[in-house]
Amino acid sequence: MTQQAVELIQAYYDAFNRQDMDAFLALLTDDVVHDINQGDRETGKAAFSEFMVKMNRHYREQLVDMVIMANAEGSRAAAEFVVLGEYLSTDEGLPEAAGQTYRLPAGAFFDIRDGKVARVTNYYNLEDWIAQVAG
Repeated sequence: MTQQAVELIQAYYDAFNRQDMDAFLALLTDDVVHDINQGDRETGKAAFSEFMVKMNRHYREQLVDMVIMANAEGSRAAAEFVVLGEYLSTDEGLPEAAGQTYRLPAGAFFDIRDGKVARVTNYYNLEDWIAQVAG
């Protein structure tokens, strides 16, 4: 079960890196819970899809140096990675965008149910990101 969980999370991030939102969203349960870094909790695939539309409008990102871990039951997983990004357009409440690039360590925690992602909790250091794009 551990290997299946690792493969699911790898497929999730591979789809993200390809910007294949159909494949990316297909890996989520309909009632997926999304804990946004230093933000709200959203529930449902539709809300997650809207979030990704907004993110893809403001940011271009590739995730590298991926390490994925899972429990023996395959019901929980975690990933640590580095975000290589470009700030494309100003996101409300954040510094002005001017194509700044950034390199940001990040991580995520997952619940897995019926072979799909049922919860994702993302974490990165927002102050580090702000310092990189504001400088």
